[in-house]
Amino acid sequence: MSHSHFTTLISAANLAERLQASKESVYVVDCRFDLADASAGERAYAQGHVPGAHYFHLDRDLSGAKTGTNGRHPLPDRDALARHFGDRGLTNGVQVVAYDGLGGMYAARLWWLLRWLGHDSVAVLDGGVDAWTQAGMQLVTDVPVETPQLFNHGAPLAVTIDAAGVERNLKSLERIVVDARAADRYRGENETIDPVGGHIPGALNRPFKDNLSADGRFKPAHTLRDEFHTVLGQVPPERAIMQCGSGVTACHNLLAMEVAGLHGAALYGGSWSEWSSDPKRPVATGAHP
Repeated sequence: MSHSHFTTLISAANLAERLQASKESVYVVDCRFDLADASAGERAYAQGHVPGAHYFHLDRDLSGAKTGTNGRHPLPDRDALARHFGDRGLTNGVQVVAYDGLGGMYAARLWWLLRWLGHDSVAVLDGGVDAWTQAGMQLVTDVPVETPQLFNHGAPLAVTIDAAGVERNLKSLERIVVDARAADRYRGENETIDPVGGHIPGALNRPFKDNLSADGRFKPAHTLRDEFHTVLGQVPPERAIMQCGSGVTACHNLLAMEVAGLHGAALYGGSWSEWSSDPKRPVATGAHP
């Protein structure tokens, strides 16, 4: 039987159908995490997860090595990441579904990374683990066997920009920078994670939580489209740079843009944690320019 494939979001009902039809046809990833307690997600996974789900840890599985100047969650090397996903039993062409407990805050990072590796059959479970249980579906505690597979990366379906590119843009102003952090952190207030508070000069603020409705699911595509047009103005999406604290929640904005049909925005993976680590780089504070 042929399966439609999901490239942005998938509902709990659709995921349940897929798992019922063929457990082998979908690779589910539990991305639950807590920045303040790096083992909280694993504990939650052990207590109960979507059937067949593999646990991927933000620091170990979805980030590269930290140098002290490349941010808190640096992008991994593409070759190494593809090998790692293969070692975890993922192979090309399989539908991947990622979920977490915070509206896709961490699952969107896996979604973005797989697109960066050229894998488009990847979707985030809309509403996460809560949507699954609210739909009456069970959580289980058994851990799937992971048989190493070959996972080849292809041409990226996602765009990146580095710190040097963002620095050049301070002068050229060819692109618009959008910061996904909460408004207070953007302004430079209540900074509890990074040593320096503030934002990249000229960056606009679009907190990633604004992508979600009160029920924790993504807003409808037309709403997201209108809201991102309000942020970007006349600038086309391929001239937008998405960033956040460490290149994680920026992926949520990129997912929301994809849902909205706005393609081609770049991720600045190092984000504020990398930018602010070099005292020579300028810092802005306060509200929107």
